[in-house]
Amino acid sequence: MARTHRPTLVGRRLDSPRHAAELAGLAVTAVLAAVMLGFITLYALQDLPYASGLYAEFRSGGRLLDHLLGTNVFRHPFMWQSLATGVFIGVVAPLVGAFLVHREMALIGETLAHTAFAGVAVGLLFIALTGWTGSLLVVALLVGILGALCVQWLADRTSTYGDVPIAIMLSGSFAVGTLLISWGRGFMAIAVDVEGFLFGSIAVVTVEGARLMAILSIAVVAVVALTYKQLLFITFDEQAARVAQLNVTAYNTLLVVMTAVVVVGAMQILGVILVAAMLVVPVAAASQVSHSFRETLYLSVIFGQIAVLCGFAFSVWQGLPAGGSIVLVAIAIYVLAIAATERSTAISTINS
Repeated sequence: MARTHRPTLVGRRLDSPRHAAELAGLAVTAVLAAVMLGFITLYALQDLPYASGLYAEFRSGGRLLDHLLGTNVFRHPFMWQSLATGVFIGVVAPLVGAFLVHREMALIGETLAHTAFAGVAVGLLFIALTGWTGSLLVVALLVGILGALCVQWLADRTSTYGDVPIAIMLSGSFAVGTLLISWGRGFMAIAVDVEGFLFGSIAVVTVEGARLMAILSIAVVAVVALTYKQLLFITFDEQAARVAQLNVTAYNTLLVVMTAVVVVGAMQILGVILVAAMLVVPVAAASQVSHSFRETLYLSVIFGQIAVLCGFAFSVWQGLPAGGSIVLVAIAIYVLAIAATERSTAISTINS
């Protein structure tokens, strides 16, 4: 049974420090995301007169940060673009994942990750055959969105988000990707770190990939903000939403397409195999300690950001893959959330 949360005046007093801490965490996350977005923008416009001066100041700040911390990380632009991509992932993956988890659609993220891998394979062949010089992730994004539409089509024609067609799509798309890469090795003139796409790697993040992730993140946050009430409605009572003549199919499709967009962007850091974890684990941790769906969203983003930053720092410190480090930190947060509370994970839509 869902737990109904009816705050009283006393409850508000007791909850106010917690609420203030959550707002502070969201504010820090927003500032960090704005800084990363500023870096991506300055990096793209560094040849312009005013932007070049600001970009030089940013680089100086990075060298100063290295000096203070005794590191050799922040002076390099490619590390900033990797960190920026990770920060964006920490925002949008839990944001979309909150709707997926509460609709029992967690497997969708894993399926679309494998579909994105097939998109990488298609992109490699397309570049090899045509000599196209565009971003590989653009092709992966198009194939991922097509895969999302196929998943939604299958779901609408079977039992509601049945596991069998989704599992078939998951394994089938990964099989297509491996076959295309194996078949095309003989005439691919470019060297590609396939293992980086599978397990994630800081080195996989390109300038174009970081810019694409920034644009996709802005789009996802904007769409969620504009359609929050509709997505909330279909998440907790889809049948009532249909009775209210809400276009449930369109919003289901929108949610799945947003998932594909997030997965393709996050695949650079987390890899195909681990990308679904950031859609699920921070949300699961937040659900353990939250009192409403809105609070789950807030805490999911905060937990996701902590996982990204701590995992990134650990990976640089120990020279380990960033994806695995981030996921392990997220799981540690989940375990701590379980240890901190014994109550059911069911939540109420009151105050959502």
